[in-house]
This record gives sequence, C-alpha cells and structure tokens, in this order.
Amino acid sequence: MQKTPNEVVLATGNAGKVNELQAMLREHPETANWQVHPQSQWQLSDADETGLAFVENAIIKARHACRHTGLPAIADDSGLAVDYLDGAPGVFSARYAGENCSDQDNIDKLLTALRDVPDKQRGATFHCVLVYLRHAADPTPLICHGQWSGRLLHEPRGDGGFGYDPIFWVDTEQCSAAELPRSRKQQLSHRGKALSQLLSQLTK
Repeated sequence: MQKTPNEVVLATGNAGKVNELQAMLREHPETANWQVHPQSQWQLSDADETGLAFVENAIIKARHACRHTGLPAIADDSGLAVDYLDGAPGVFSARYAGENCSDQDNIDKLLTALRDVPDKQRGATFHCVLVYLRHAADPTPLICHGQWSGRLLHEPRGDGGFGYDPIFWVDTEQCSAAELPRSRKQQLSHRGKALSQLLSQLTK
C-alpha cells in the first residue's frame, strides 16, 4: 500500500487557492501534520495550461511541480461553467478577460455577457479537479472532481472569497459565495468536495 505522504507541494500560483487548500489540509485530522508547501517557495513559474479540460490542466500543473521540486504534488484546476454561455468561461475562467486580468475584470466581462439575461437562465456550476501525483512520472494519478451549482447575480455581493465568488448565489444559504463564512464555504464548495474525495483516497 502506498505510504501516506507527509510533505507535498501545491502546484498553483493562485494565492486564494493556496490559502484554501492549506487551511483544509491543516484542519483534516489525517493531514494536520503534513508539511504543505506552495510552489512559490521554489520561485517556480506556473505551468503552461494547454489542456482543453480541467483534468488535463491539473495533470500538467502537477507534473510540472513534481519535476521541479522532487515532491509529491497536488494540483487544482477549476473554473466556472455558465449554462447560458454553453459552459464558458470554463478552463479559461482565470483569464477570461485576458492575460494578467484581475478578478474584477473577469466579473465585469461575465456580467456584461449576461446583461439582460433573466435569473432563470443564469445557472452556473463551479468545477474543481484535484490531481495528486506521487512523482513526475506517476502513471496513475489520483483524480477527484467536485461540483457546486448555483446562479449568477446581476452585481457583486460580499467581500470574502476570490474569483467569481461575489456573483455566485448559493440558494441554500441565501447569500453569495463571498458572503459565506470560510468554514461553511469549505463544506459546500467544489474545491472542498474535491479535496474531501482526495483525502479519503490518500488516507484509506
């Protein structure tokens, strides 16, 4: 049986993702003592995300981090799929408004694309694919997929979270994702669900 790792690199340069993943790993009893390193610790640049699906990009990022650090890696690729836009922005969510754009730039572009679209047609789903690689040549990565469905608001609400959280309405909570307490967001979110699946596999 594969030995449970106690040191891992997070293959992302996104500070919001690093903070969420580190917090979740620390709070899980099976991984509370892990040494969790962001790839920025090695001044490692982001991998080129050339895949057309979340799982492709997650594997690309995990292999990149393993190769340059020598550690097992957890990589996240996630994004927002909007029903009215046939799944866009999808894998391009982080750069929807262009390279080096801000979260607000992406939100502004999405709200413009959905201008005058009624609430019933504003359904959207967050997707997160988490991949764990033991080493760069690992032929059998662990792959987990979490989803979180809601609808998009007409204007931002709340100042928590990151990305599209301020315009993602969570019907069961009657608030936006940016208004949720961090612990509650971890329970509900696509990333929290994917990480729970991954931890279950890693700590069996």
